[in-house]
Amino acid sequence: MNRADIDRMLRALYEARARSDLDAMCAMFAENAQWRVAGSGPSGRIAIAADGRNQIRAWLALIVKTFLLSELEIVATIIDGANAAGHWRAKLHSRVTGSVTPTELVDLVEVRDGRIQSYREFFVASE
Repeated sequence: MNRADIDRMLRALYEARARSDLDAMCAMFAENAQWRVAGSGPSGRIAIAADGRNQIRAWLALIVKTFLLSELEIVATIIDGANAAGHWRAKLHSRVTGSVTPTELVDLVEVRDGRIQSYREFFVASE
């Protein structure tokens, strides 16, 4: 994949998250991909580790079930070979509590053979 392809993939992933499209998100990950999330917000810290598309799907399903995104804004993407970084922000609406939390996120992504091989997400949510 070239730089433009990776940029399109990253933007498509964010759009799929905004639509809560679990199938579209999961299709972008390699079968043996790694997915890590670390962050903090009003309710504390969170750390998630998933290995393989099945584990990633389970976590993404939980996230989609729990949160709705709105006002997603891609601040910047940086692509260097097979590696990319995405800086974005959105409002996370809890489907459980009804709270709305502005959140800032940075993703580090490695692409191999047209799919996401490694995905690391860091976020800070504020009230």
